Amino acid sequence: MDRRTLIKSVAALAAPAIVTSAKAQNVITLRFHTFVPAMSNVYSRVITPWMAKIEKESGGRLKFQGFPSMQMGGAPAQLFDQARDGVVDIVWSLAGYTPGRFPRSEAFELPFFTYDAEGSSRAAWEYIANYAPDEFRDVKLLACHTHGLNILHMKSKLITKAGDLHGLKVRGPTRKATQILTAVGAIPVGMPLPAIPDALAKGVIEGAIIPWDTVPAAKLDELTKFHTEFPKGMQGFNNSMQFLAMNKARYDSLPADLKKVIDQNSGPDVSAMYGREIEAQDPVVRAATLARGNTVHVMGKAETEEFKRLTNPIVDEWVKEMNDKGFDGAKLLAGGRELVERYRPKV
Repeated sequence: MDRRTLIKSVAALAAPAIVTSAKAQNVITLRFHTFVPAMSNVYSRVITPWMAKIEKESGGRLKFQGFPSMQMGGAPAQLFDQARDGVVDIVWSLAGYTPGRFPRSEAFELPFFTYDAEGSSRAAWEYIANYAPDEFRDVKLLACHTHGLNILHMKSKLITKAGDLHGLKVRGPTRKATQILTAVGAIPVGMPLPAIPDALAKGVIEGAIIPWDTVPAAKLDELTKFHTEFPKGMQGFNNSMQFLAMNKARYDSLPADLKKVIDQNSGPDVSAMYGREIEAQDPVVRAATLARGNTVHVMGKAETEEFKRLTNPIVDEWVKEMNDKGFDGAKLLAGGRELVERYRPKV
């Protein structure tokens, strides 16, 4: 073998290693920030597998650094701005943590509006696309969804009807949730999820509104003894609009094939998946809570109708607020309800 042939052979053998090294150097790391703890249902069972799926489908060229529990600083209400401003790359949060910022999205937080998580999440994505796309124009919206239905968890009193809440201090996650509590005579206390255990332990609140899946993260299975839910087949107490959002510039900077990976892991099906997988833990947590000796009460239909009667003015007021902002409140309400009904579980 002459010298020229030898050099070509060595170069050919080295080429794959050089390409592999170049690919390794081109790994793009995305910083994911959220307020929920690492052991929470949504982070451990939904967000983490979602990140792993993207890493795999990108051939390892996309990697995530996860920062649960606000490890990168700030407050939960600032997460949207952190994604918008590029402080982080992707966030997961609740629209209701920034009151007034997503007014049309609040439709999905109205009392007795949703039936479930998966269908309502698909409805939520379509609702945002059709009725409120500009509310998320400053970010790349990857998913928006709901969770399972909110229920009441109380430290020392069983709630069987609306009147039982009179004068009790109860945590509500969003503006609409606190309005609902006020309507039934409770004293609402707004606070994010991480503050619940300490507030209960110190007597700042006597109970909280939260879905079953989040109970362990808030230690409500330990710190409360009485849990009240509404009859199956009816709309539940209320829900939350949750979102997965990416910094626009970060998304735009990705090569086309990696944008495609992100696109394939966002949208209506992923929104529905988030809702479905979050709600899947509800019966598991409910059974474990009962096994601890706690009491779970299913409110009667007559008592539920009383709850609905007392909270209906909140819906009317929201419609008026939308009208005052220049939107057609009745159209928004009807559109949201039609979508929820279209995608609700069929019995």
